[in-house]
Amino acid sequence: MCDTLVALPSVTRDGSLIFAKNSDRSPNEPLVTVRIPAKDYDMEKEPMLKLTYISIPQVPHTHEVVLMKPSWMWGAEMGFNEFGLNIGNEAVFTIENRRRQASLTGMDMVRLALERTADAKSALDYMVMLLGEYGQGGNCGYNSKFYYHNSFLIADRTAAYVLETAGKFYAIKKVEDYYAISNCLSIGDDYDYIHSGAIKNARTKKRARVDTAFDFQNSYTDRLYTHFAKSRERRSLAMTLLERDKGNITVESVMNILRAHSQDKQEDGASVSSVCMHAGGFVGDHTTGSYIAEITGNADNYYIAATSLPCLSIYLPLVFANKMPIGEDEERAKENWVRAEMLHRYILSGQINRAEYVSEKTKIEQKHLSLFAQAANEKEKLAVSFAAFEEADNFIKEQLSALNGAPYKFKLGSFGYRRYWTRKTKSLLKNS
Repeated sequence: MCDTLVALPSVTRDGSLIFAKNSDRSPNEPLVTVRIPAKDYDMEKEPMLKLTYISIPQVPHTHEVVLMKPSWMWGAEMGFNEFGLNIGNEAVFTIENRRRQASLTGMDMVRLALERTADAKSALDYMVMLLGEYGQGGNCGYNSKFYYHNSFLIADRTAAYVLETAGKFYAIKKVEDYYAISNCLSIGDDYDYIHSGAIKNARTKKRARVDTAFDFQNSYTDRLYTHFAKSRERRSLAMTLLERDKGNITVESVMNILRAHSQDKQEDGASVSSVCMHAGGFVGDHTTGSYIAEITGNADNYYIAATSLPCLSIYLPLVFANKMPIGEDEERAKENWVRAEMLHRYILSGQINRAEYVSEKTKIEQKHLSLFAQAANEKEKLAVSFAAFEEADNFIKEQLSALNGAPYKFKLGSFGYRRYWTRKTKSLLKNS
């Protein structure tokens, strides 16, 4: 489960393009944030590239990227490249057969497009080519088997596109002003382009009438899975908040969307209908990482929450440069994620005072975001970024140190909720 949104320059306060995503996955599944440098390849020595499940031909050159990716996958949930191209994917549930055999995952498609294209339209075309050439499929679950199709939001400095798929079929929509996608098909009869066989396939299978305008969403949605994913509620919440701030959308207002909880979300409980998703009991997914891109005509600013639950995370400023506080070491990134996750588990359990923690982490976030906004050039921004990452890391370590090795014990919520998190945390400690 995930939520991704974009606001074009026409509706933001300062004329920047703002792109953002929350990645919702298994609560024990580390989402590592890593930088992959640009690279040239010797095609005779390295003719093929191994993805999560399959191999495809390598290319002579790949671009530099920053990825937020499940630790066990080759591909990425979301990320950006040196040209300001940003892409995020969503699991969607359709009535087309979800292939179990090894194939391209949606995450593979995200990373391939970021590494091999430089703008949104090229990325869109490339991903459509990948879908036609290799299809999509394979298990995308961490603790259990999970098969789904994908939708994507793709944006660069000036334009954004939505690509929604159902097996080999797809529909495309160019974004005007703003858009949000979630774990549901959203393109109805308002598509700008559609797979040449999508309409015939749906009508042949009696999913669409011949005498009415073709609706991609209605013809291909698996209504049962989509209902229980509560994706329409999350998308509606994001779209409502974007509409409310239209013309005045900022990084801060987008942070508030990514931290938004639905009305049925208790402070200590689970809700699949929240953009900031909390797992527990029957709710199996958890926001494991989040980021925001602020793309302008000649500069790109990023705000990374490389830990779970945006409501408990610190958004740290980042600028794409030769040196960044994000490195290539995936194992270290995984260790950092797990350490922060343990802190969040202590907060959820009630062993750390939530209000006091949130107050302190908000001060750190606001201080560095303010300094970042005041920075006059890239050098000053980099200095702020490194200081922010270091202070946030030290803050997490200090919070854990203050527990003096206290055993983890869940105090809050229902019996089922406490039991769920106790089991999850024992497993996290055992496998990390």
